[in-house]
Parts: sequence; structure tokens; C-alpha cells
Amino acid sequence: MSAAFASSVMLAEIRQQPDILDRTLRQDLAEVVKIRKALVRRPPRYIMLAARGTSDNAATFGRYLLEIGTGIPVTLAAPSVFTLYGVSKFDFRDALVVGISQSGESTDINVVLEAAKAQGAMTVGITNEPDSVLARMAEHVFLVGAGKEKSVAATKTYSAQLLALYLLAHALGAPIRIDDLRRLPAYAERALKLEAQVTELAQRYRFMENAVVVGRGLNYANAFEFALKMMETCYVVAERFSSADFLHGPIAIVGAHFPAFVFAPPGVTWPSIKELLARLSTAGAEMFVITDKSNAEAGKVKGARGVTIPVSLAHKGPLPVEVYTPIPYIVPAQLFAAALAIEKRLDPDKPRGLSKVTRNL
Repeated sequence: MSAAFASSVMLAEIRQQPDILDRTLRQDLAEVVKIRKALVRRPPRYIMLAARGTSDNAATFGRYLLEIGTGIPVTLAAPSVFTLYGVSKFDFRDALVVGISQSGESTDINVVLEAAKAQGAMTVGITNEPDSVLARMAEHVFLVGAGKEKSVAATKTYSAQLLALYLLAHALGAPIRIDDLRRLPAYAERALKLEAQVTELAQRYRFMENAVVVGRGLNYANAFEFALKMMETCYVVAERFSSADFLHGPIAIVGAHFPAFVFAPPGVTWPSIKELLARLSTAGAEMFVITDKSNAEAGKVKGARGVTIPVSLAHKGPLPVEVYTPIPYIVPAQLFAAALAIEKRLDPDKPRGLSKVTRNL
């Protein structure tokens, strides 16, 4: 391991995630009880999630989780509808509006919540900053217990936001057990055991300039987040797709040695992911697969490299078997982005042209 990689703030924050997940869960349990009581009194007709950047990727996960777990329609807000186009009569009756922002200072996200609150919608904030505008504005707040995030590229706040969305789903009546959520820090810890393997694999991609990242369902958001991390820290043009969409045309861009990163959990998404991997293999693509012990088939794809998280993540219960894979699956992806940046002689802690807080209107 290079000295630059060992001293990376981004890497240090990736390693903090098991403790942060445990802290977030413990400090937000009381808020879950309050929100659950409020939602029983005012059950929402639909849910709107408002976010940008990494938080928007977390919101994409939230959309899948909440719709699968509760059956309530979920939409992702287009903040420009409020900030640029000035729509003043948006119908927020019986809505639950959730703002997700690491800093809590994203102006356009706060504008959405302000409009919703003015029309009587229930509002929830998910943020890492208890003194932020978002935390003060929202009726209920899930605080992400990540501490100060110094790296510009968000890592620990993303996984903690996913955990907060599990808690929101629980509060809405989804069959998510708190005891199952208590296992997530240990799952993240097991994923961190892959650090040396991921660092070695990243060396092969030193000259990579273009790539695709593919996931589906509950891991679709991870495809966006992994791609974003490679764009931010490694300056790789990384396109992201659902496997279903990718097979309907974009796969034409893949030729021999073209890098394709694929999330391959067990469950209902595996057949389409398996078909995709077969097509990529035929095309001679450079395949990197992220999976876990419960999907042994994915770890044996001919011609593929990648990592297998050394624990079975298949869930037994009414929810999809892969329901708890997104947090542990993103950990090796984050490690890869940090390692690749160093291989490219870049500083993952200081991406060019970026700052920690972005305020849009």
C-alpha cells in the first residue's frame, strides 16, 4: 500500500463506516418511534424524496425500498420545478416529503421542503448536521451520526443515509426488523476486509478512462454512486445503467477490454445480471463483479474479476433476499475508487473543481 493511499482522508472515512452505522442506528431509534406515531395519525398518500448528488443516489435507493416495503408511491423531486420554474400550486395534500442532504444547506432541497411544509405536508430531514437549515426546518429529523466528513467525496454519509432510509421504511410499516438493521455494521466490517484485495485489483485499471457501472433494483443506486465516485476522484467517464436498460441498446458500446463494473446480489435481479455478464463475456469486456457468499454463481463468472464479501447476505423474510446488500456492497466500490485515484497519481481528498457544500437555485 502506498503512503498516499494509507494517509487518504477518504480511505479513513470509508473505514469508519461500521462505527457510524452503529451510532446512527442507536441515536435515531427514538426518532423512529415518534415518526411512526405521527405517520399512523397522518398516513401519506405518496412520498417525495428531494436530494442532489450522492444524497440523490441514496434517494434512488429509498424509492425502491419504500415502494417495495410499503406499497406507497414514491417520487424523486425535481428541485428546479420549484427554484427555476416557480411552480406555486404543487399539490402536497397527504404527502410525506423527505429532504436528504449531508450538509443540510442545499438551498434547492430546502426550498422543496419549505414549499411542502407551507401546504401542510409532513416533512422529514435526513442530514449529518444538527444545526443546519434542513434540520431546523423539517418536522422530523434523522441525524446521520457520521461526524465531520472532511473528504469532498462523500462515503460514510452515503451509507448512513441508506440506514436512515431503512429506519424510515420501518416507521412506515415495512417489514424491516431493527434486529436485522443491527447486523449492517458487521456486514460493512466484513466488506472492509477486502481492502487489500481491492487495492491490488485497482492497479490493473490505472489507465482506465471510460467505464460502465451496472446494478438493478435495490442496487441500482449503488451503480450511480460507484460511477459518481470514479468520476469525482479518478476522472473516469463512468456511465451507469440498470441491467435491463443496458441490454436494450447501450451494451453496443462494449468491446474487447472495455471495463464493466457489475453489482451481482442474489435474488430476483440475478437472472438479468447473469444474462448481462454472459453478453459481456462474449464481447470480451473487462468485468469486475461485486457479490457476496450467498451468490456463489456470481463469484465464478468466467473471465470476471472482482470481490466476494465473505459473508452470506441473503435475507429470509417477506422482503427480497438482497434487501440488506446495498450498504456492504458499496464499501468495496468506495475502496476501489480511492485506490484507483492513488494509482492515477490523483488526490481523492481534493477533486478538482469541487467543494464540500454545493448550494443550487
